[in-house]
Amino acid sequence: MSPELITLFSASFVTFFVLIDAIGVAPIFATLTAQGDAAYRRRMAIKSTIVATIIIFAFAFGGAWLLDAMHISIDAFKAAGGVLLFLIALDMVFEKRTERRENRAEGVMADHDTSLPPEDVSVFPIGIPMIAGPGTIATAMFYMTDVQTIAEQAAVGLALGLNLVLVLVIFIAAGPIVKAMGESVAGALTRILGVILAALSVQLLIDGIKGAFGLA
Repeated sequence: MSPELITLFSASFVTFFVLIDAIGVAPIFATLTAQGDAAYRRRMAIKSTIVATIIIFAFAFGGAWLLDAMHISIDAFKAAGGVLLFLIALDMVFEKRTERRENRAEGVMADHDTSLPPEDVSVFPIGIPMIAGPGTIATAMFYMTDVQTIAEQAAVGLALGLNLVLVLVIFIAAGPIVKAMGESVAGALTRILGVILAALSVQLLIDGIKGAFGLA
């Protein structure tokens, strides 16, 4: 690999590592999947990573054309992602997800069925927008637009792929941590992370609005 490709790979790897922020997303993943068993958490980790990989690479190679054809700007994409994340944050802070689970459990018990499969959170909100967020998607699109050769595309793709493998490894290890904390600690952590997620979603929304209207 030439020095130029090594530089491109290193720069893109660090950029995607910061944008995806697997370490920061892992506690949220653990909280969202805490109600399931080890097999469920492993399935959500694998499925969410696959979903995010498909989405990011699809946008990397065809996203610019798609958004342009639909007359959708990256700033609008950021704003929409911020709104969706804020709705999830509200659920986490006020434990609406727990309330819905309890209501579903009462209905199941009335039917004499004690099984209550956890919700599938792999596609939304974990796969998108937590892993495949607007910033990651936009950056993947920008990188693939700027490079000129197949070798450069391969370097960027490898950097992105390694980051997604890292996400999978961290997610698989993160699940048991919150599970071991107990319901009280996990509940407190859910609210704290919900507040943090709300702040992040508002920042995404602000960035999208500022970019759309050209505000400083």
